Amino acid sequence: MADNRDKATDQMKTWKANRGSQKPDVLTTGGGHPVGDKLNLQTAGPRGPLLVQDVVFTDEMAHFDRERIPERVVHAKGAGAFGYFEVTHDITRYCKAKVFEHVGKTTPIAVRFSTVGVFIVRSWPCDAGESGSADTVRDPRGFAVKFYTEDGNWDLTGNNTPIFFIRDAMLFPSFVHSQKRNPQTHMKDPDMVWDFWSLRPESLHQVSFLFSDRGLPDGHRHMNGYGSHTFKLVNADGERVYCKFHYKTNQGIKNLTVEEADRLAATKPDYGIADLFNAIANGNYPSWTFYIQVMTFEQAEKFRFNPFDLTKVWSHKEYPLIPVGKLVLNRNPVNYFAEVEQLAFDPSNMPPGIEPSPDKMLQGRLFSYPDTHRHRLGANYLQIPVNCPFRARVANYQRDGPMCMYDNQGGAPNYYPNSFSAPETQPQFMESKFQVSADVARYNSSDEDNVTQVRTFYTQVLNEEERQRLCQNLAGFLKEAQLFIQKRMVENLKAVHPDYGNRVETLLKKYNAEAKKDATLHVYSRPGAAALAASSKM
Repeated sequence: MADNRDKATDQMKTWKANRGSQKPDVLTTGGGHPVGDKLNLQTAGPRGPLLVQDVVFTDEMAHFDRERIPERVVHAKGAGAFGYFEVTHDITRYCKAKVFEHVGKTTPIAVRFSTVGVFIVRSWPCDAGESGSADTVRDPRGFAVKFYTEDGNWDLTGNNTPIFFIRDAMLFPSFVHSQKRNPQTHMKDPDMVWDFWSLRPESLHQVSFLFSDRGLPDGHRHMNGYGSHTFKLVNADGERVYCKFHYKTNQGIKNLTVEEADRLAATKPDYGIADLFNAIANGNYPSWTFYIQVMTFEQAEKFRFNPFDLTKVWSHKEYPLIPVGKLVLNRNPVNYFAEVEQLAFDPSNMPPGIEPSPDKMLQGRLFSYPDTHRHRLGANYLQIPVNCPFRARVANYQRDGPMCMYDNQGGAPNYYPNSFSAPETQPQFMESKFQVSADVARYNSSDEDNVTQVRTFYTQVLNEEERQRLCQNLAGFLKEAQLFIQKRMVENLKAVHPDYGNRVETLLKKYNAEAKKDATLHVYSRPGAAALAASSKM
């Protein structure tokens, strides 16, 4: 058995072997003081009380009491690795960012994969996305990339899907609440999940993707990644285009069956982390080919739908993928907490040449992401080594705050403008100008064609076997919700395509009939639902 252990399992053995003949380091306190005894408290006599002067104990215990930091609200369970991005094709006609400066240029990167944490697990008691959850649950996967460029870090906070559940950031807190735990029972609640999705039909595209085979990727190496949002590229002449980013796996797409995913959730919940770690440790470095799609401003103005809608994709026929480079991961984290748990991605981190579009979800994330990092990691989270823009020289007027790790910019002036040769603005780095509508309002986009692209996905992207599995997977979860929610969701699916809705409806009738056979099992398959059904006069 021991001979079959993988690199992740043998990490401690490998660490010791790498030290060679070195003697153990001298054990110290956090202050660097040598420790003589780490096994016994300092007490007044063998049975006496602990002494306050036992600083070895208080140093250890006080730090232990503060080890945990808040986990991410979403994307809490994740794996990370490091490597490089290499430019293979010239796109300077579109973008002046130094990361794309010339063919052959390499840029250090950090990547974090994660479960998002927006769904429930039907057959295994695990919460998707929470830090201790399984890697093989049905859930979107985060695929975030940090490029350490000379003009500051560039963060692509992507997923393994090109779309999302909502298109307006106002809905994001409610969306996440609906997918998390019930505020009274502290249990995952199918009614909350399906009620929100069925009331917001723009979620149909992402929901259909989630319940397809790609909702259960085989680890992190065998899935694609997408920047998802629409961005703006600016070249050296100030010319602008809109852009989407794609990174396609060179390992090939592989997905798990429902049975495989459930088995791994129970027997190897850290499957995705282990698979990535072992591949890199064995020299089997995973890679992805990096592409862009480009749309001109004129094309965007005349486009048949809102090109900034995160619930929709751009046709590859109309806007073909343009190869740019490759992402390669060749180093595992030295320490998980330092390099993965503290790794923070911020979509507002964009170097000159890359700018945001009017995408409402992106605009909301520009504020939300750095705000939550300041809450979770502290005001100076950008000084943490893994987040530090180490290839750029940070010079600004920000000072102080908890955990200031460097010289706090010494004696330089901390106000602007000033007369003392402190950091000065550079006009060549001004953001590009763009026009906006003059009418300020809250625009309702809930009815902006939520079905056409889902219909294309169902009828043209999926084959017959994949359609059948999609309907089975979706109905298998939807049956846990109350009947009126089931019916509403089925009507949404019928609007996509009658076959889609009818198949799910047929399966729901079958599941509900089977549930009724057992008098002790309510039709909705959850304790307390009978009382809820009676009270709502369904």
